[in-house]
Amino acid sequence: MLKPPYSSYNRLYVYHLGLTDILEIDDPDLIGVWFEGDTSVLFFHRPKDELVTEICRKKGCNIIYQADLDYIDWESGQDISAFTVDGLTVAPVWESGPADIHLDPSIIFGSGFHPTTRACLQTLLQYIKTPEVDIRSMLDLGTGTGLLSIAAACQGVGRVLAVDNNPMACEVAKMNTARNKVDRQVTVQQLDLQHNLPDTGNFDIVIANLYQVLLKDLFQNPSFWQAKFYILSGFISSMEPDLLAALPQERIRFLERKKAENWCIWVLMTRD
Repeated sequence: MLKPPYSSYNRLYVYHLGLTDILEIDDPDLIGVWFEGDTSVLFFHRPKDELVTEICRKKGCNIIYQADLDYIDWESGQDISAFTVDGLTVAPVWESGPADIHLDPSIIFGSGFHPTTRACLQTLLQYIKTPEVDIRSMLDLGTGTGLLSIAAACQGVGRVLAVDNNPMACEVAKMNTARNKVDRQVTVQQLDLQHNLPDTGNFDIVIANLYQVLLKDLFQNPSFWQAKFYILSGFISSMEPDLLAALPQERIRFLERKKAENWCIWVLMTRD
């Protein structure tokens, strides 16, 4: 996340360490820390070889790899600038122009600058503005930066639960909801969906922009299918057959099935 003296991202210095328990890092150049399985990934604005070496010495671990890259490369070459979807303008915090949502994308996925998240945003706005759908509450699974939850709240959805398994994503999402003054409507919660799925029946719509394996697991869990509407993405065309086979065909019907740059977006409705 951006903290003084930084107001934007330029280069990323990344250190992948073989440990899960890391010391509290008080360094002005720290962007954040990811935890992935048995590893920790540290992101800095500047090189931190000496600091990371000292952490490894104290914790008895090794640097698995390290990298130095442009921020735009981390974002898969996507242009990180303001964009408008269905009348809603989203801008990174370092752009001073008018926008409905100002977002610190940090190094978290789900910022809207990638086609799958932007397509989810467009689809979500479409259904929020459809009177007969009547969306008053939303469950956002894999919230990332919190963009979709913030957009829903800005469009009048009164209660949103935004869930992510990544502690740093939750921290970034909380900061972004506060920045956009929707933190009363949006609750951010860290959860492992494979072991702790929220009660989907408490929400009008579920939006899940997740990876294929997790989606397949959720599809095969009857508790997942308790909401009325679903927007699903995070997979490409070659993954569709496997996911289609996992759907409870008797339980759901398709409202839409479309693509954005080879990324698939499904809109489903559960049967009464």
